[in-house]
Amino acid sequence: MDLVGKTVVVTGAGRGFGRAVALKAGRLGARVFVSARTTAAAQRVADEVAADSGAEVDAFACDLAAPATVRAFAEGVAAHADRVDVLVNNGARYLPGPDLWDAEDDAITDTIASGATGTVLTVKHFLPLLRAAGGADVVNLVSSAAEARNHRSAAHPAFYAAKAAQAGFADVLSHRLRPEGIRVISLYPPDFTDGDPLHPTWEHAPRSADDPLSAQSVLDCVLFAIGQPRDCFIRSFHFEQG
Repeated sequence: MDLVGKTVVVTGAGRGFGRAVALKAGRLGARVFVSARTTAAAQRVADEVAADSGAEVDAFACDLAAPATVRAFAEGVAAHADRVDVLVNNGARYLPGPDLWDAEDDAITDTIASGATGTVLTVKHFLPLLRAAGGADVVNLVSSAAEARNHRSAAHPAFYAAKAAQAGFADVLSHRLRPEGIRVISLYPPDFTDGDPLHPTWEHAPRSADDPLSAQSVLDCVLFAIGQPRDCFIRSFHFEQG
């Protein structure tokens, strides 16, 4: 597939999977907008995308736990683009610790705000641009922690709460936006191995049945879903855990 002529927005793109999505979108010909908590982190990835593929890319600071920065991010993109074809909700804070007392109140608040409230507000403020595309995709990187009775992660209960809220929002949004031709696609991966698309090993990562889930495979699922004809509404991807 290619994304030539498409506009792709990626939150939480400063590192890890969000960075990989941005780099791949650039290679596929997209006009890319990236955000991270700091301008420096976002700009670093934007520079990598531009150098790697020559894609047109802009960087924005966006703290998903701070509503004003979410609004500013959407307004900044709107100043450069008249539509958004793909919105990837990747940004969210991870919080470790199985006991409630393993995290301070501020960390708990920030985790739930970034994962749950941040996703809701991002979609809300980008919705006019998504509607303008005449057939857009909203991709949510949720987590297997949001699946019922999945207790494998050692994450803090606040992380579970954030991901469960994100999943509930995505589920109802998929139903309500379908009549407008906007697909809402959610992925529920377990912990997966990160890779660097700029490193030669990216193309040769081990991906056998005995290997842990890789970022490459998760990204392939995203590209498969958004590459389908518009009559195909894939709601979610759930992954078998070893």
